[in-house]
Formats: sequence, C-alpha cells, structure tokens
Amino acid sequence: MRKVWKKCVAVAAGAMLLAATWLGPGAASVSANTQLAQQHTYRIIALGDSLTVGYEPGMQPGSRPYGFVERVHEQALYHGRTEVVNLGIGGLKTGGLRNYVRAISEGRTIRAEEIQPGLAQIDPRAQQIGAGAAQLKPVLVQADLITVTIGGNDLIELVHTASDLSEAELTARLQEMFRLYRENVTAVLTQLHALNPDALIVLADQYNPVPKIAGEATYVQLVEATREFTRMIDEMAAEFGERGVKIKVAHVAQEFVGSELTMTHILKEDIHPNQYGYETIAKAFARTIWGSYKLSPVPESGQPMRIVVKGEDLITPYQPIMRSNRNYVAIQDIVNAIGAATKWDNKTSSATITYGDQTVVVKIGANTIKVNGADVPIEAPAFLHKVGKEDKTYVPLAAIATGLGLDVQYVAKLRTAFINL
Repeated sequence: MRKVWKKCVAVAAGAMLLAATWLGPGAASVSANTQLAQQHTYRIIALGDSLTVGYEPGMQPGSRPYGFVERVHEQALYHGRTEVVNLGIGGLKTGGLRNYVRAISEGRTIRAEEIQPGLAQIDPRAQQIGAGAAQLKPVLVQADLITVTIGGNDLIELVHTASDLSEAELTARLQEMFRLYRENVTAVLTQLHALNPDALIVLADQYNPVPKIAGEATYVQLVEATREFTRMIDEMAAEFGERGVKIKVAHVAQEFVGSELTMTHILKEDIHPNQYGYETIAKAFARTIWGSYKLSPVPESGQPMRIVVKGEDLITPYQPIMRSNRNYVAIQDIVNAIGAATKWDNKTSSATITYGDQTVVVKIGANTIKVNGADVPIEAPAFLHKVGKEDKTYVPLAAIATGLGLDVQYVAKLRTAFINL
C-alpha cells in the first residue's frame, strides 16, 4: 500500500505543482527494504481553502508557506513516520470543495471553472489541481487523517456587506449561509467517509475576520455568528459521529476573539492569519488530534541541528557537529536511541551496526557504507572526532538512515531532524 501511496502522491504532485508553488514540503523519508520499512506511516490529507494552503499576503508562486498544515506535520513527526499531501486551494468555497471531492471520488479530472467559477483567477494552480484530481482517490482511501478548513470564503462575502444590512437582513443572510454550508459540507463528509471509513476527519470552525475597531455593533453580530457557526459544526459532527463517522472539530474561532489584530493581517486589509495565527490554528488541530501541542525550540544559527528520535530530544554529551554546512552525528548516539547494537573493529577502523535484519558497516574515511554486504554511496565519509578523552565515530545522519531503514525528515524552519523507526 505504501508503494501505491507514493506513486499516486508523485503523480498528483507533478500535476498540481505541489513542490513548486505555495504548498509546503511534504514528507522526505529514507527507507530500506527491511522489516522496518513495514512500520506504519501516518498519512495526512489536508483539504480546504487558503487556510490549508497557508497563504499570507505578498506570497508569490514558488514560495513555500509555513501554515498550520506544516505545523501539524511537525507535530505528527513526534508520534511516528508521517507523510502529508496538502490539497488546499485558495479562494475555495464549500460548493467548490464539494465539486472537487466528488471529482476525486469518481476518479476524473475537473476544470477549475467546474470546481468553482472564477477559481483560476484567485489561485493560479487551480487548473493543474483539477487535472490532478483523477489521481487522488487512492491517496484519500489510504489516509489516516483528513483535515478540512472551509467556509471562510462563504463568510467573507457577507462580512463585506454586514454593516449595510439591518439586523433582520443580516440574520436572514447568515441563516442562508449556514444552510448552504451544512448542505455542502454534509455532502463532502459523506463522500469522504464513503471513500475511507477508517480515516479521522478533523473539521475546523471559522473565526470572525473583522476586528472590533471596524464597528462595535457589527463586530458583536459577527462574533455571535461565528459562535452559531461553531454550534452548527458541533451538531453536524455529533450527527456524523452517531452514524459511525470518526470526526472531530478543531475549535479555532474562540481563539481569535479579541485577538484579530494580532493573529491576522487585517491591518494590511487581509483577513488571513499571520504566523501567530497559523500557530494558533495548528495548536487547535494538534490538541484535537493528539491531545497536546509540543513546542519545538529552534537551535540558533550556526549551531548544530536538533535531533528528535522517536518523539524525544536526543540528549547526549556527543553533540551533532557541523562541517562545511553539513550536520554530522555520533553513530553511538543514534544506535543507543533506536536500540541497535554496534561493534568497533580497530583493524579496519570500522563500526558494524546491527538492527533487525540490517547490518551496516561504516568505515572511517570511506565514501560508501556496506548495507547487508552491498556498497552504498554516502554524501560524505565518516571520521573520528575527539570528545573529551574519547574518539567517537561521526557520520552524516542520512548515511545511518539509508543503512538502517529509518525515516528521517529534516524541518528547515525548526532546524530539526525527526527520526522515526
């Protein structure tokens, strides 16, 4: 099943320019054909609008966002192997998501205009995204987690006219928006569950994108509207839960109340979250999924990277070191952290590591390592590094990962390497 996922993700990524547009980096794992490669990989699909994309004003095609999806990916890495596919589309409304998910479930391509009129003018990737829909059904079928952010673009149209409406008119417009949301999102959730009854679906509620300074009366009305929105989403989740759907709600809206100016780009006349806002959304998702959000300290520039093994920081006197902008780690540290065995041979200046059915031989100064007897090139040779009175074998982390079949993902924003079995 892993091969199917990888193949479909690769095809979809090519079609939708996932690696070269606004979407963040996906999983970059290294594995070998061992019993370790059969370890379960937690697969996340992110569906929704520009919140899922991670958009911020001024972002250009080709830049990489750092939104809530990227942060949820990081949190998942504390729990094990993880792969993420971000299918967010800027400007998407509930009806557009319904059309897009239907195309995926039917295994067919869909034009941007069929997803939602005018969508290509909002998100220039929309045409390619629609073309890739035909490849994504197996990806959704194999997902463990599906996150959804949707409804903000339905709400924003009302926000722009709210101050010009009477209380009765605003109430009527809100109720119509709620009706359409319930109808469209019910169809989406039903389709997702039909495709993958085992996946956990986490649906976010909506924050009010207007600060109090925009008008006290309007602000109060819209805050109450977002609360009603949350109540409706909670009711929907409860109804689906009674039907056996694994669904939870990430309560984002309340976190933004009173903090709209500090959590969004509203002062720049843009309602998207800033980095503080995206972190807040990520915390809501992570706590809903895992019950907690783990803070990730970032090493200072020029310092070696941080290493997290099986969810725990690697604490050792033999710190990673940097040479020519490359991070090296002490073999013994990684071996101890994963429970492998190692043996040093003075005659050959080599370390033999045994883990499961893998045997890896690392020789000082060699440009290859031996994996089960076969030579495998590595990016830089191992060397001896004196720590106190001890000489320790240091090697590029990727060399150990390649040989032992570990999953290693480097998160540049955190300057952290996550190692999972």
